[in-house]
Amino acid sequence: MPRFTNMEGMNFMDAPSQDKKPDVGEELGSCPIPIHSQSNILLGHGSGGKLSADLIRDVFLSTFKNLFLDKLNDSAILPYKGGELAFTTDSFVVDPVFFPGGNIGSLAIHGTVNDLAVSGARPLFVSAAYILEEGFPLESLKTIVASMQQACEESRVTLVTGDTKVVDKGKCDSIFITTSGIGVVEKDHTISVDQARPGDKIIISGTIGNHGIAIMSVRAGIDFETGLKSDSASLVTPIREILEVSSNIHCLRDPTRGGLSSTLNEIAQASKVGIELEETSIPILDQVRGACELLGLDPLCVANEGKFVAVVAEQDADNVLRQLRKNPLGHEAAIIGEVVEDHPEMVLMRSPIGGKRVVQMLQGEQLPRIC
Repeated sequence: MPRFTNMEGMNFMDAPSQDKKPDVGEELGSCPIPIHSQSNILLGHGSGGKLSADLIRDVFLSTFKNLFLDKLNDSAILPYKGGELAFTTDSFVVDPVFFPGGNIGSLAIHGTVNDLAVSGARPLFVSAAYILEEGFPLESLKTIVASMQQACEESRVTLVTGDTKVVDKGKCDSIFITTSGIGVVEKDHTISVDQARPGDKIIISGTIGNHGIAIMSVRAGIDFETGLKSDSASLVTPIREILEVSSNIHCLRDPTRGGLSSTLNEIAQASKVGIELEETSIPILDQVRGACELLGLDPLCVANEGKFVAVVAEQDADNVLRQLRKNPLGHEAAIIGEVVEDHPEMVLMRSPIGGKRVVQMLQGEQLPRIC
């Protein structure tokens, strides 16, 4: 395992004293057990895990129920003049706003175009709304906006409209960005979270957990000597490439908040199928695995911003994997499991010694404000 050093000299193996307030690293390592009945919003409601799913189901779906929203895909697929459009929206509140491998601006564009891409759409246009805290440095804002334009160029989208608001100091925490995106669906086969079928193979496009651990390293003051960076990236090109070689890709999903575990549970529940994973097949960098062990985190629950899951018919899985590995963003892609008829709506993982455990959706909050 690689060495980890705290920039402030803290030994993570030391227990905190009784009169010492837990520091940031200790706070990040906590995963509060969710209370099943709440009268107020908790941090866990924004984790992308079970509390998020409950909030969406009990508050938003029950109020805005309609056939487009009920699909719970990363983008809504809307009919338009004999074809289909994809429409998505997202908010970004990452802390810190600058992190190894990107910043809140590039992250916002990547997150939006990726939600369109995993819906089988070609992204075209985006919008951006900014909430700025009084006192936020203008040069920092310029850097963020420049990174957004660069991300737009990489993804071949145009930012066409937006809005800006400024709030009193202490009311916003630097900067929040909300983005929306529109794309056109060019393929005639359905790609949706409810389309997984028994026999399908599960492909992950690369190593998991990079983004969440990179954010945590800055926030907790951990120095990774291997230079770990966020995986934040536009997935438009690799996804278009695999769609060109297969019409049997049933589901695409980017495992952001809640990580791989929450994403696979969403697929299993929506498709009414079981999923079985091979633990040894899941690509994880040594420094990510080591950091998770050090802080008591499950790498399957850590967020990603430049990876996607593809659920592919068995006969096309190897071809899709070969094509994906040709792209720099997919050279570590792997088949990590399969869809099964057994144990519907559950995800199981086989350990290196042959045992199986249930992989649950993230229950609480591992790493607050990472996307």
